Amino acid sequence: MTELHGKGVSKGIAIGKLSFYQREKICINQFHSDDSKEEISRFRSACDMTLSQLDELYKRALTQVGEDEAIIFNIHKMILDDSDYVGSVEKYITEEHLSAEYAVALTSESFASVFAAVESEYLRCRGADIKDVSDRLMKNLMNIQFSNENSEHEHVIFSDDLAPSETIGLDRSNVLAFCTAFGSSTSHTAILARTMKIPAVVGLGAPALDEIFNGKEVIVDGTNGIIYIDPDEKTRTEMTRRRRFELEREKLLRSLVGCDNVTADGRRINVYANIGSIDELADVAACDAGGIGLFRSEFLFLNGCSPREESQFRCYRTVLKKMNGKPVIIRTADLGADKQPQFMEIQKEDNPALGFRSIRISLTNKDDFKVQLRALYRASVYGNLSIMFPMITSVEEIREVKDILKEVRQELVSEGVPFSDNVPIGIMIETPAAVMISDLLAQEVDFFSIGTNDLTQYTLAVDRQNSRLEKFCNPHHTAILRMIKMTADNAHKHGAWIGICGELSSDTELTQAFLEMGIDELSTTPSMVLPLRDKIRRTDLSKSNELESLLCVNN
Repeated sequence: MTELHGKGVSKGIAIGKLSFYQREKICINQFHSDDSKEEISRFRSACDMTLSQLDELYKRALTQVGEDEAIIFNIHKMILDDSDYVGSVEKYITEEHLSAEYAVALTSESFASVFAAVESEYLRCRGADIKDVSDRLMKNLMNIQFSNENSEHEHVIFSDDLAPSETIGLDRSNVLAFCTAFGSSTSHTAILARTMKIPAVVGLGAPALDEIFNGKEVIVDGTNGIIYIDPDEKTRTEMTRRRRFELEREKLLRSLVGCDNVTADGRRINVYANIGSIDELADVAACDAGGIGLFRSEFLFLNGCSPREESQFRCYRTVLKKMNGKPVIIRTADLGADKQPQFMEIQKEDNPALGFRSIRISLTNKDDFKVQLRALYRASVYGNLSIMFPMITSVEEIREVKDILKEVRQELVSEGVPFSDNVPIGIMIETPAAVMISDLLAQEVDFFSIGTNDLTQYTLAVDRQNSRLEKFCNPHHTAILRMIKMTADNAHKHGAWIGICGELSSDTELTQAFLEMGIDELSTTPSMVLPLRDKIRRTDLSKSNELESLLCVNN
């Protein structure tokens, strides 16, 4: 038996024969051309053909996975409409006299490398979307046929990676699961796999692609990210048992859809979802989240150029309309540090986590900030919007923000542009400074949301990107829990509500303690909404008290 480890991106267990995915490789033979006009013409014709194919893929996805996931292919079309992308290709052709296909290849590599450099896994995966569109362009330029995976037999697919267009082309009646050497949990391919309910494991590593495995029996554990090739009888028996258990567990969790997040003794708490783009709205609906507790708007700012007000407005409007009146908290762009937008010149810093980032960028670049706020207010009439500001560390900062909000509202009134009069504002509590003045901050805003990832990093003086320090980064540290309790007390004292949107929100070991602290809302990944609901409904606060021991009170 051979055991391979990767990252489970679509849960479930599948058992079947392993089959290697076959595709025509792209080999560029012509690198230069003396006729730039002809190459530009070829490139534009290929763009038209690619746009037509993406339209067809959109229609196919619409019937298979619904509108929320089909939008992936409309996003791919936007790449071909992006002036930076098209301009880069045409510049290579005209200034360096390159062939159209080679110009596309170089542009794809250049743009993908920008996304590969950021910390955010979601944004790194946008490079894969650029590669998918670019590969399609090159194939059209070179008249290469597209792979069309098809088999009359049930099987598990093994590949280096799968593009979204390849994933949507899989025969769901025969594909039991897929495994890839590369890829990520936030890629569009992974999102499609979850929507299509195909167990999937990615990131197995290049050495895993050994042709000797072709045709072997395989067990895919999409929950834990493990695949077993030629499993022994003990493993096969255990995984079959686990498969039955997971199906029963899934059935139990699905039975909680529509239920309240109320403890056995009557304590109610809101459970919302965190998302990074409109692609994840289907996950929010599927998990029956009570709202969106954190919409990370910065993904709009990392696609090459500063997003226009109209494009931001359309995005926010889509989110609000899809949520049908449920609360939606949109955080203004949390840029800087690992999230460096191309259109901003941010100097290299020795300590970027402590540098020019988040609200500091917004308050320095007020024109861009006002564009985002205008788009948010314009969209507010389409749903239940709240606006949240990242990394506030002083009363002066939030008052400056409020002055800018007032300016924006006055501008919209003078222009006759409608917006909601009821848009609550809140702030992220991410630093010890914000905790220590949370009594003052609570008098300025409607709500707090605690970002436990950064709060832990700044409180414990531990760089969470440094793997050597992992054992010193303890999110259950007494200091962190005391800070959360202190912030909750100050919020409620001054009439603000408080939530947690960092990783600790998903930690069911702390759910009861958070309830005892009086936390009003937990915002988590969509996949954790129903497990959290299950934990909350099984908790009886009248029978035990975990908080004192965790805070080391009287110990």
